Parts: sequence; C-alpha cells; structure tokens
Amino acid sequence: MSESTETESGGSWRSVAVVAGWQTAASLCYYSIFAATGFVRETFGVSESRVGLFLTAALLGYTVSLFPSGAAVDGYGEKRVMTAGLVALGVAAVGVTLAPTYALLLLAGALLGAAYSTAMPGTNRGIVAGAPPGRANLAMGLKQVGVTAGSGVSSLLITGIAAVAAWQVGFWAVAVLAGVYAAGFAVVYRGKGGTGEVTWPEMGGLASNRAYVALVAAGFFLGASIFSMLGYTVLYVQDVVGTGAAVAGAVLAATQVTGSVGRIGAGTLADRLGGARGAATVALAQLAAGAGLFAVLVNGGGSLFVTAAVFVGLGVTIHGSTGVFYSCLSNVVDDDDIGAATAGGQTGLNTGGLLAPPAFGLIVESTWGYDAAWAFVTALALVGATLLFVVRRRV
Repeated sequence: MSESTETESGGSWRSVAVVAGWQTAASLCYYSIFAATGFVRETFGVSESRVGLFLTAALLGYTVSLFPSGAAVDGYGEKRVMTAGLVALGVAAVGVTLAPTYALLLLAGALLGAAYSTAMPGTNRGIVAGAPPGRANLAMGLKQVGVTAGSGVSSLLITGIAAVAAWQVGFWAVAVLAGVYAAGFAVVYRGKGGTGEVTWPEMGGLASNRAYVALVAAGFFLGASIFSMLGYTVLYVQDVVGTGAAVAGAVLAATQVTGSVGRIGAGTLADRLGGARGAATVALAQLAAGAGLFAVLVNGGGSLFVTAAVFVGLGVTIHGSTGVFYSCLSNVVDDDDIGAATAGGQTGLNTGGLLAPPAFGLIVESTWGYDAAWAFVTALALVGATLLFVVRRRV
C-alpha cells in the first residue's frame, strides 16, 4: 500500500516515522548550539550572559520567521517547505563555524534559527494529516522525540568530536547528515497539498478562542523553562559540579533520552484520557513536577549523582511535555488553521526562550548565582502549570 493511500484511509505509522526522522535531522542541526555553549564561551572569550545572547539570537531568528513559515506550509504544503528548510539548516550550521567574530556569530545563529522555523508548522501539519485514527497524541509525541533525539545526539556528537578534533567539525558532520536526509525526504514523503497561495494568517478567530490564548500564554512559561534548562545545563554541570565538557554534554544528552521517554509516555496517556482535555491534563502534571525538580537545584548542587538525577527527571517532565502541548494546540483549532495556530503557539514558547536565558545568565553573574537562577525558573514553571490548569477548564 502506498503512503498516499494509507494517509487517505486514515493515516499510517510510516508517514509518522518519516516526519519524525525529519524532525530529528532538523533538531540535530539547531540544538548543536546548546551543546557548544562552553566552546563558544572559550573561543570568543565571552561571559555567560553573552553566551545566552547567542542562544537568544538563534531563537529570535526562529521566532520572527515562524509566521512566514506557517503561511508557506499552509499555502504550498509541508513537503516543499520542510525539504528546503532542512537544506537551509545544514548550510546555516556550517555558517556558525565560519563566523570570525562574535557579532557575525550572532548573525549566523539568527540564520540557523530562521531555517529551523520550518520545523513545527511543517511537522505538526504532517502529523495531523498522517496519524492513525485515535493515536494523534502518541504520533505527536513520537514526532517530538525527534527533537530530544536530535538534541541528545548533537550533545554527544559536538562534545565527543571536540575531544579529538576542533568543535567545528561536529557542526560539519550534522550538516552532512541534514543534506542526506533532505534528499531522501524529498523522494519518500508525499504529504498533504496546500491551498496554492501564501496569505498572512488570520489571527482574529484564534484570538477569540480562549483555550488557545491560554495555551499560548502557558507556552511562554514552558518555553522559558525549557530554553533556560537547555542553555545552562552544560555550564551548570561544569561550573558547579566541576566536571569536564564531555561529562556535562553526557548529562545534557541524558535529559534528551528521558525527554523522549516522557513524550511517548505522555502521548500514550493523553490518548487514553482523550482529546484536548487529556493532553492539557498530562502537560499540567508534567510542568508541575518539573517545577518541583527545579526547586531541588536551589541549594542542592554539587553532587554529580544528584544533579544528573534531577536533570534526568527534568527530561521526563519539562522536555517530555511538548508533544502533548502541540497535540492540545492542534485539538483546539480547526485543521485549516494548524499552520497559523502552531506558529502562534511556537511564538509563545520561543518568546519565553528569548527572554529567560539572558535573565538566567545575568542572575548567575550576580552575587545570587545559580541558586537564585534556578529559583527564577521554578517560579516560571509554576506559572505555566497554573495556565495549563486554566486551559484544562476551558476545553
């Protein structure tokens, strides 16, 4: 049976797997910058807050490009946009390694983020079109495993290669992998066609959807928690626990492994609970548990075992919640609005990621240090959990 026939008859796991593979390759490129924070600090001689600014530049490029990417996905279908996006990601990853100054590094990071903006509108649309009936939450969770898998592999690849060669070589390797998968994706994947024209998303209807608005607001605090954790895991383990870059990278990779487990488990549970309410309930529980784990890091650092255990738990909870977040997002809007709705939801996530990591870095550099920084993230996660409770009441 062909993939197009399977999709028309109600979806196929083959289609889900192809989209998840694309997400893995895309995340391998984008999340490499988080594994390279220590090398960026050393190579360019910058402070922790300037490392955070580099991550912010990438996220800013990602954020400002989301609505154009969402419009392109709705207009031309996800296949064309995703293929072009993955090629652009590979090129941008190489561009990061060629930046001769910190200012040009910021520009390269912004271009990498812009290329990654094709990911969520494209993959979410692909999953909604291709998921088997009644398994949309699990399919979304499996697709989101591509994020943690790509991030985890990049953590090991970048830090591992840096131990025997220049850190830039790792970026070249992920660029090659992205190019290879883009070629295969263009041949294998069929997907769903678009409207044939690119129009700016109509957000008026979405703005009147109270559940959607509350979910986007929750996404802000979820994104702040995720990107603060991603941006400073390696530096925290190095600075507070006192390990080398390879061990710190392994801790970050472990959070991605458990994040994958969390996304699959959360999706399965949400399918059993059913609909947007089930997805919101699971995400609420994960974010609340994540807040408790962040609190452990306040006055709790120093032991590698305890620190690694906390970050592993944060993988299951914080990283593991994005699949059900996107499932809930897709369930509270019409199918024709998924591209625009995803762009809005991802903008909420990214805006939190834009603001929180630099603030985290500034707190670390102050007399308060990492303890106060983790207390700050704990508070953000608690606010996000409260908003998810509101979403659960409205759907």
